[in-house]
Amino acid sequence: MSDDGTRAVSVIGFIGSVFSPWYRWSGRKVPQNHVCINVATYGPGGRFTMTDRGTPALRQSSSALEVGPSKMRWENDMLIIDIDEISSPPLISRIRGQIRVMPSAVTGVELALDAQRAHIWRPFAPVARIEVEIDRPGWTWSGHGYFDANFGARALEEDFSYWTWGRFPTPEGATCFYDAERLDGSELAAGFAFDREGNASVIKLPPKARMKRTLWALSRETRADAGYQPHQVKAMLDAPFYSRSAVKTQLDGVETVGVHEALDLRRFRSPLLKPMLAVRVPRRRNWRFRDG
Repeated sequence: MSDDGTRAVSVIGFIGSVFSPWYRWSGRKVPQNHVCINVATYGPGGRFTMTDRGTPALRQSSSALEVGPSKMRWENDMLIIDIDEISSPPLISRIRGQIRVMPSAVTGVELALDAQRAHIWRPFAPVARIEVEIDRPGWTWSGHGYFDANFGARALEEDFSYWTWGRFPTPEGATCFYDAERLDGSELAAGFAFDREGNASVIKLPPKARMKRTLWALSRETRADAGYQPHQVKAMLDAPFYSRSAVKTQLDGVETVGVHEALDLRRFRSPLLKPMLAVRVPRRRNWRFRDG
């Protein structure tokens, strides 16, 4: 998110694109045949890109993930993301540029989201600076950011019905919350405070507080000091089953604006959603590297 709060960017690398209808229709047998680098920009001229690509478009190494024309790589303790994507309908255009993520430290935290450890969350860099250079007017800026990852051996909708996640900057570093309702009726409720050196501590959870529903009537909640009403300050992604937004809350008496996500897996299970998603997530299975 930019320092002035007017712009934000999200980049997600998928091997086995969990929100791709094409991956679901394939039976999720070969994750390497459904790969993607999803780029979304929020603010003036914002765009959304998510192209599902086949095995020929994937290259991996210990320090890099390359999917089609876009690439993520670690270089000199920095995550460098080169993007070259086409945005989804209705605003179709090319998005080119580079995003640099500079962690203050890399943590060793790993959180199992279920008892079988089929789903793992790794907050690699909850405290980071980012620099954004995208070939659009006004899209050269710097701000605060984070880098995390989720790993899974099963589809999300097989084990969860709903979850929310949030990362909020604090004077010491950042605080992250993970709350989930599992299909077996159990719940996950986790909170971590991170300092700039990468040290993490489990925190006493503030109470949940409900927020206004999204345009798709998706329910939302986050954590806040007792009596404080958190609220959205910037809309980002609003889908029938998923919401991403900038949210203001209060933690230990200090107001903070961070990124919040809500995911309704009950809605995502609906087969009626998949054709809708196919419009936003085009499939290009035969893309190949020019030197390949």
